Amino acid sequence: QVQLVQSGGGLVQPGGSLSLSCEASGFTLGEHTTCWFRQAPGKEREGVFCFSHSDNSTYVADSVKGRFTFSRDNAKNAVYLQMSSLKPEDTAVYYCAADRFILSYYQHIPPDPSAHDYWGQGTQVTVSS
Repeated sequence: QVQLVQSGGGLVQPGGSLSLSCEASGFTLGEHTTCWFRQAPGKEREGVFCFSHSDNSTYVADSVKGRFTFSRDNAKNAVYLQMSSLKPEDTAVYYCAADRFILSYYQHIPPDPSAHDYWGQGTQVTVSS
């Protein structure tokens, strides 16, 4: 069964840190491009940090540059999003997504959620004092 299972998230005060994990089963995550999206209430789903396995290209949302980092552990078939200096505007449901056919990400082109085939279940991140 192909699935992405997320963990992490929760409630954190402004300026704090959180890590999200996304583990794949049923397919090799290292052979897919992977992307973290988020969706705040009343807003569209937006790309946060994306990485292409084929050419190592990335997309990083301007709003998280310097605060969020992406990492992967092929042995664990997982990717991670480390978030620091969190702000209230980072509050959203965060999703990991993967796709076999996306070759590259471009910094000037926000990733299209509909182009990603596999999705995690989503995890809530709330930044509040």
